[in-house]
Amino acid sequence: MKERILRLLRLASLGLCGMLALLTPSMAHAYPERTIRLVVPNAAGGGTDAFARVMAQKLGEALQQTVVVENKPGAQGGIGTTYGAKAAPDGYTLTIGFVSTLAVNPFVYSDIGYEPLKDFVAVAVGVNQPYLLVTYPDAPYQNLKAFAQFAKEKKGGATFASTSSQTELIGVLFQNLLDTKMLYIPYKNATTAVVELSRGDIDVMVASLPSAIPLLAAGKLRALAVTGHKRVAALPNVPSAAEAGYPDFEANGWYGIVAPKGTPDAIVQLLNQQINKILAMPEVQQNLTAAGFEIQTGTAAEFAALIERDYHRWGAVAQTQKSMRK
Repeated sequence: MKERILRLLRLASLGLCGMLALLTPSMAHAYPERTIRLVVPNAAGGGTDAFARVMAQKLGEALQQTVVVENKPGAQGGIGTTYGAKAAPDGYTLTIGFVSTLAVNPFVYSDIGYEPLKDFVAVAVGVNQPYLLVTYPDAPYQNLKAFAQFAKEKKGGATFASTSSQTELIGVLFQNLLDTKMLYIPYKNATTAVVELSRGDIDVMVASLPSAIPLLAAGKLRALAVTGHKRVAALPNVPSAAEAGYPDFEANGWYGIVAPKGTPDAIVQLLNQQINKILAMPEVQQNLTAAGFEIQTGTAAEFAALIERDYHRWGAVAQTQKSMRK
């Protein structure tokens, strides 16, 4: 009698699993039934916010549902990213993920409130962008090689500024390539940093393209190089680091969309397909390219591999930074 009851329980369990497996496609078919929140871990007005708003509008149109952007800045992106990690895994809370929050912050801060490789599932990468090494208009060095010589010779070391954990590590990477030390000056916001850089109080700054392009156009900053292997369409006259003789000075910042771990795969795949379609739209490409972004598409699995690759890469650079501070 006992064995018969156990057999019946096993059959019931198998039947329940089969029912749940059948439910997943129907969930994706019904999805979304209500408003989707797209969390931006930064304040309004920056590159992540600009990307998010383009995606929210187009994704809402594609899914025929409202997609609302929620800015949750603070702790170098940690507050918003933690919020996204702890949300229900139902596809109704998505988060803008980027290099700083998913690949750098775990090695810079002791407790960020989430584990990038465990708490999120990658949905889709959207854009990629190199960074710029910028200086003040009247700086005595006109290119990257001239600045490298200046940094080696300046008494007390050249000064470099940044406003994020990743751009700080980009400065560390450049110091490693030069085999010299520079004095790092952190800033909480780009506005103050740019004002002090533009008048020559700081030697160089690592900046994102969306934030730097208007200032370059206004003559408040001057670009020394793009941190990558090729020039960008938005700044065709600015040489790449590889052209300037530093092919290893490569640092890119991607933005993508992630969801809490446990989000049904059918929903992840649906979102991935829609996001890739949006990124293929000419008006979207024109909008993002003008801001200095490069369109980057791919599968959810490819985005997951990119996150993991940069997680390990920047972790190694962070270890170098810690050794330099000792």
